[in-house]
Amino acid sequence: MNSPGWVAQLVGALSCTPKVMKKYTESGHETKAIFGKQESLPCIAPLVTTVEETPQTISAEVQGHFPKWLSGSLLRIGPGKFEFGKDKYNHWFDGMALLHQFRMEKGTVTYRSKFLQSDSYKANSLHNRIVVSEFGTLALPDPCKNVFERFLSKFEMPTISDNTNVNYVQYKGDYYVSTEVNFMNKVDIETLEKTEKVDWSKFIAVNGATAHPHYDPDGTAYNMGNSYGLHGSCYNIIRVPPEKTDLGDTIHGAQVICSIASAERLKPSYYHSFGMTENYIIFIEQPLKMNLWKILTCKIQGKAISDGISWEPQCTTRFHVVNKCSGELLPGKYCSKPFVTFHQINAFEDQGCVVIDLCCQDDGRSLEIYQLQNLRKAGKELDQVYNSAATSFPRRFVLPLHVSLDAPEGENLSPLSYSSASATKQADGKIWCTYENLYPENLEGGIEFPQINYGQVSGKKYRFFYGCGFQHLVGDSLVKVDVVNKTLKVWREDGFYPAEPVFVPVPGTSEEDGGVILSVVITPNQNKSNFLLVLDAKNFEELGRAEVPVQMPYGFHGTFVPT
Repeated sequence: MNSPGWVAQLVGALSCTPKVMKKYTESGHETKAIFGKQESLPCIAPLVTTVEETPQTISAEVQGHFPKWLSGSLLRIGPGKFEFGKDKYNHWFDGMALLHQFRMEKGTVTYRSKFLQSDSYKANSLHNRIVVSEFGTLALPDPCKNVFERFLSKFEMPTISDNTNVNYVQYKGDYYVSTEVNFMNKVDIETLEKTEKVDWSKFIAVNGATAHPHYDPDGTAYNMGNSYGLHGSCYNIIRVPPEKTDLGDTIHGAQVICSIASAERLKPSYYHSFGMTENYIIFIEQPLKMNLWKILTCKIQGKAISDGISWEPQCTTRFHVVNKCSGELLPGKYCSKPFVTFHQINAFEDQGCVVIDLCCQDDGRSLEIYQLQNLRKAGKELDQVYNSAATSFPRRFVLPLHVSLDAPEGENLSPLSYSSASATKQADGKIWCTYENLYPENLEGGIEFPQINYGQVSGKKYRFFYGCGFQHLVGDSLVKVDVVNKTLKVWREDGFYPAEPVFVPVPGTSEEDGGVILSVVITPNQNKSNFLLVLDAKNFEELGRAEVPVQMPYGFHGTFVPT
């Protein structure tokens, strides 16, 4: 759902119904209304407000218990500063990156946080105003310049932001914080200090990469990045080897293994993640379009980059399948009704098919919803924003890999008896894919920020995933989804908002849900403490929490690093 600053790179490259909240039991059938037309959503403005960093380690107050075997650090990132001087950011995704570290050892928990010392952060701080444009905020000309100089500044090449506030990613054993621009910032995960700024375009012909790479067991990393030009756009699949070389320990050795031409030359699709099985990469080209001409000229027009993004539901969604070993793009042309996905759940191969599970929205205008003025509303105005927001549901698609030329039209080509997802051949040879829902039929709220037991089941047939329940504009519950039985387990506490769940396995276990869930839970109530929550992943019951007496904003993604 988050894509801060992800298209600023284009400019340089081109120049060169009301919802009712419910709570579900394990069976998914029994519900309890939390609010309806008569009760408004609680205000969450403090969750998207500037906070102070906590650079010195502080001890958290543990209630219940944290397992003694749970040793390591939960690293989290998200926006934490939303103005400089009198200048204010317009969009949630624009806020300056704040790094969080929860360290667990022998049942104790400590916390600290630091603002990422990106070049954008330092330049804005130096001038005490916003001097680097972000996704939803255009940096205005220097007020100290005269009228003519300010006019000319509209034609200067904008600075590409390195405010990498979306996720922690790993390459060759090192950790970086990333968005989707061409810059990543390497971070010392012990001190939370930035150690190096890395430019993808210095190593490989792409203008950035996603903040959601995939990994093979040996550490080989795969990602996707666009390349833009006046003659068209390509989606590139990237492979980064696991070994460090004499040339350096960053992304040396990265290579493009496949390039996929955009369906529209100057209007490529936006994407935030992709799927991967043992043998294939699955890229989803969706009708959320980036108008390169509008983005190129946004500064001249006095508009933000976000104004160049549009939802075009007259287009279908397309699935591209690539052999990740050979780089070959499979000939099958898979398509479905228009939808938008920000996060894939998992993908695997079975009986000659690729099965891919995604969190899907039927309306691609959700990026507009997350303007700060919307998130900071209260009462009926906040309800109106929520009711206009698209709901994200977990769905399954099945892509048969080997479809013969004489395959019958109109018949389901999927051999999978356990899935109602279908794939039918059309007269034009395309395969029309219809999804299967992976949730109880009476689910009202959405599910996002999906996570799995990655080390054990990524790219394989699986049963469970974990996510945030969205019956507000930010996550207000944690859910465990059984994709086989289509049932839910839910953790919720009124007035608290949990962030993305992170699964940590018990050492030595072979059970898919043998482990714990970690989530940072925050509240807008200044009289209550934010805390790190630990749940038993199997029964989804609370084991303990570690309260921290500092303000925290609602964040995006993170990872657990064992010690």
